[in-house]
Amino acid sequence: MSSPSVPPPAPLPPPQGPGTTDKGLKGGALGLFSSTVIGLASTAPAYSLAATLGVIVGIVGFQSPIVIVLAFIPMFLIAYGYKELNRADPDCGTTFTWAARAFGPRTGWLGGWGIVAADIIVMANLAQIAGSYGFQLVGADGLAENTFWVTVVGVLWIAVMTLICYIGIELSASLQKVLLTIEIVVLCLLAVTALVKVYGGTAPNVSSEISWSWFNPFEINSFDDLTKSILAGVFIYWGWDTAVSVNEETMDRDRTPGRAAVISTVILLLVYLMVTTSAQAFAGVGEDGIGLGNPDNSGDVLSSLGAEVFGTGGWGQVATKLLIVMVLTSAAASTQTTILPTARTTLSMASFKALPARFARIHPRFLTPTWSTVGMGLASIAFYVMLTQVSEDVLADSIGSVGLMIAFYYGLTGFACVWYYRKVLTRSPRDLWTRGIMPGLGGALLLYFFLNACVVYAAADYGSTSWTMPFPPHWQLGGVFVTGIGALLLGAVLMLLYGAFRPSYFRKETIPVSSHHQDGH
Repeated sequence: MSSPSVPPPAPLPPPQGPGTTDKGLKGGALGLFSSTVIGLASTAPAYSLAATLGVIVGIVGFQSPIVIVLAFIPMFLIAYGYKELNRADPDCGTTFTWAARAFGPRTGWLGGWGIVAADIIVMANLAQIAGSYGFQLVGADGLAENTFWVTVVGVLWIAVMTLICYIGIELSASLQKVLLTIEIVVLCLLAVTALVKVYGGTAPNVSSEISWSWFNPFEINSFDDLTKSILAGVFIYWGWDTAVSVNEETMDRDRTPGRAAVISTVILLLVYLMVTTSAQAFAGVGEDGIGLGNPDNSGDVLSSLGAEVFGTGGWGQVATKLLIVMVLTSAAASTQTTILPTARTTLSMASFKALPARFARIHPRFLTPTWSTVGMGLASIAFYVMLTQVSEDVLADSIGSVGLMIAFYYGLTGFACVWYYRKVLTRSPRDLWTRGIMPGLGGALLLYFFLNACVVYAAADYGSTSWTMPFPPHWQLGGVFVTGIGALLLGAVLMLLYGAFRPSYFRKETIPVSSHHQDGH
């Protein structure tokens, strides 16, 4: 005799009353495919691999593929936290809104600041890549080394991407489909060609066939090396949350964005594993020549493989140029999709009176944030120009500090999901796993990575710069640590200053901590 089927628990009701705002964005503009494309493009797969794979190989050698898998785990777990929180509260402020409802306004404000700070910092690096690769593409290698002209092109790049985001979310999504297609096709072409040469016996002497030992984490020399490499690996997955930040412009906005986020992380894992294993099989992990561990190539290991993988003939030259185009379009896609979530975060913050009201303005025709989009572009340009004037070493350290912001606001979102649903976790096994264990474990892992990164980054010899504290005991700290923690502390100061003049949000008058989510009623 079969037991009667038990219907699945209904999703929790959306918030009502003073904590809800209609921001005026263009609803229903994006479907699941477009949302997934935006989530994938935001991670800049080609650029992220090019800039990070060499770092990972330098730490763990042949164990890079297993690091790619291990770095995926907290991202996948947190993606489920985003998915579940978005089901109950599809607000474009994401971490800001959810953390405010779960833990209170100050925690929410700092979560929103973490998104803004991370995006503004990474925009500087994306602009630098766009400027440098733009000149390389046309053969102007001399200009590619010229800081002034690279900065000029980088600034123009940010301006153009800001304009596209200003004009409309549909134009942004259409451009992303083109740019992402170029990335994925060229990455697949590189991987397949490399493997054909390895198994066909025409690869260089340093090549080797793929081995299962590459997926054994116990062959990594030390636990410190494991955590350092995963910290680097987490960066290449960052950005899929953009699919959720455009939730108010998505069809079926309480379900589609979360599904797109989870799908994005899985696709990224498959792409990264394919490219990492094939590149490692072809080039090895040596510190000379084309080896992935060569420090001279660590800034872009993929382009340095172009001539070796594709050859120097007519097709080889075309394919090598395609690699440059791939990294350039990857930076372009990520520049655009970095503006999208930040503009919508500040839009949400302003709608709940956590920022000045002008940041909540919507264009009457394009139905996009006006002040928030333009403000993001201007802030990114100002930060980029300032750092290039100070030192390229400071710019490099600022990029390294982004990992702290990523771990901070992703981890906060995982904990917010657990607390948000804490009173309904025993309602069903699904609630316990997807709203409790998975996001909670993801948050705990990222908290550990954040604390570990603080220790590693604080070393005076870590990164390109070091700073001496202006007060006793005059410790010397690494520039990566100073920039990352300094950015978070700056957010805390700005929050206190704004709260002193505009206290309504901080008094829970605009976005109160909601109880019906916790009760499941």
